[in-house]
Amino acid sequence: MQINVSQLLQEPIGAMRDYQVNEATDIIGDGKKYAFQGECHLLRTQRSILVKCALNTEVELTCNRCLSQFRHPLKINFEEEYLPTVDVVSGAPLPMPEEASIFTIDARHTIDLTEVIRQYSVMAVPMKALCDKNCAGLCPRCGHNLNQGKCDCPAQEIDPRWSELTRLL
Repeated sequence: MQINVSQLLQEPIGAMRDYQVNEATDIIGDGKKYAFQGECHLLRTQRSILVKCALNTEVELTCNRCLSQFRHPLKINFEEEYLPTVDVVSGAPLPMPEEASIFTIDARHTIDLTEVIRQYSVMAVPMKALCDKNCAGLCPRCGHNLNQGKCDCPAQEIDPRWSELTRLL
C-alpha cells in the first residue's frame, strides 16, 4: 500500500489529501493477503507528512478453546508521522532521524503503509481468540468439540481426597 506524496511535500504546511484504501496485504507473514478498506488522511506538517487512517478487515483465527477456524473483524486506527529522506525540490539527501521507530518517505517520495498496517494489525488481534464467548472447548479425554454436542465419555470421577468438598456444592 503505497502513496506518492511528492506533490503534497511541495505544498504549504496544512495541505491535506484524503485517500480511499481498498487493497490486500500480508499482515502475518504467512503469504495470505487480507483485504483492507477504509480512509487515510494525509496532512503536510513543517517537517513531515502526518498520516491518519481508519481501516477494516477480517482475519482468519483459530479458537483457543475448540481449535476451529473462524473469521474475526479487525478495525485499526492509527496516526503516524512519516519523515522525508530526500528533499523534494533539490533531491539532496536529508539527515536520517535518530529514532529507530520512525517511519520514512523513500527517495521516490512514496509512503509505504504496509509495515504500519502490519504492526497495528498484530496489536489489534485478540490475545485469546475465541470463536464465541460461550465456546465450550474440547473434551479433555477424547478431544470432541463440545460445541457440537456432548461426547460419550463417562462422567469424570472425583478424587476421594476431595469428596468432602462436594457437599459444599
